Amino acid sequence: MVQDISIEQYNYPLDETRIAKYPLAQRDNAKLLYFDGNNIKDKVFYELPSLLSEDTLLIFNDTKVIYSRLFFKKQTGSQIEIFCLEPVTPNDFQVSFSCSETVTWKCLIGNNKKWKDGVLTQDREINGERVTLQAQRLYAEGDSWVVKFSWDKPLSFAEIMQDFGVIPLPPYLNRASQDTDKTDYQTLYAHFDGSVAAPTAGLHFSDRTFRDLKSQGIATSFVTLHVGAGTFKPVTTDTVGGHTMHTERITVTRQVVENLYNYCDKTTVCVGTTSVRTVESLYWYGVWLKENGFSDTEIDIKQWYPYQTHKDITAKEALAAVLEMMDKKKTDCLYGQTQLIIVPSYRYRIVKGMVTNFHQPKSTLLLLVSAMIGDKWRDVYTHALDNGYRFLSYGDACLFKCL
Repeated sequence: MVQDISIEQYNYPLDETRIAKYPLAQRDNAKLLYFDGNNIKDKVFYELPSLLSEDTLLIFNDTKVIYSRLFFKKQTGSQIEIFCLEPVTPNDFQVSFSCSETVTWKCLIGNNKKWKDGVLTQDREINGERVTLQAQRLYAEGDSWVVKFSWDKPLSFAEIMQDFGVIPLPPYLNRASQDTDKTDYQTLYAHFDGSVAAPTAGLHFSDRTFRDLKSQGIATSFVTLHVGAGTFKPVTTDTVGGHTMHTERITVTRQVVENLYNYCDKTTVCVGTTSVRTVESLYWYGVWLKENGFSDTEIDIKQWYPYQTHKDITAKEALAAVLEMMDKKKTDCLYGQTQLIIVPSYRYRIVKGMVTNFHQPKSTLLLLVSAMIGDKWRDVYTHALDNGYRFLSYGDACLFKCL
């Protein structure tokens, strides 16, 4: 059974010196390891457009990293860190960011034991005015807390986070965020606020890359998956079946579904694992609709749903069901969430290739890569380690094609 896969099989030696602490000055000068299913080739990222066929649809995740780390100091001198994960009231990201008085969010709290009770406050000057931000811890929810934020000036919560917050770098970088990270840790096409981690495969794309993609006639589309803190959660169980995959929110427009439908007989390549999971979740949403009939239910793909017994439905049939549902609901946008975990034995239904970075040992992201290129992932990673590739978020990239 797929749940019996041993996570130790997806371990490899990663010395901290191989982890890129900072990005290259020129985004698209990163190395690009190209594996076509048989051969490994060392390239430079700006060569990517020339490696893609003209019948390629390239899918990006246009989520934007929010300044989700807020620091408060108690009168005793203790520092409390509040790491905002997702909105509770209102529970929509964009609506929450537009609020101008108070919001509640699900948060992780650092140094929580020092926060005995009371309201934490922090003052800052914004646009020449003194603004006070207050945080009140309401109740626990698992290993998180629901925190109420309020402020005393007519500013949106997006503006509050922009001025009070700090960009959340991955913990494995082991350094404090700097001003340069505000742009470095954001894709050029980031648009919708909501992520606590960047879809890092997209960090390599430059204006030059997009110009070259256009000149090559390569089509592009954008989905939105807000990356949660769970993306850094290591698999701590012995087998995959013991790991609970994090749930993340997704948004997909009709135009994207139509593009995917039209490219079913061509080549769909996703930029990053988040785009992969979003696109493949669309297939399983279509399967759900075919098996259960029309419903107002939003996208909600559970972790092991694809590994259950289903009828053999083609990508075109599944996407047609999604479009039919959108017609019936008279909507041009799909919302929902996915908990989809992609592990070895998974068969990709829509995605035919992927641009991605090098991932941590024993991570669900590495399992997703292995599901695409099989045991060859070891050859790829060994080659990268032997040839000076830089690893993880600010590191180099790969281009894979499905075996």
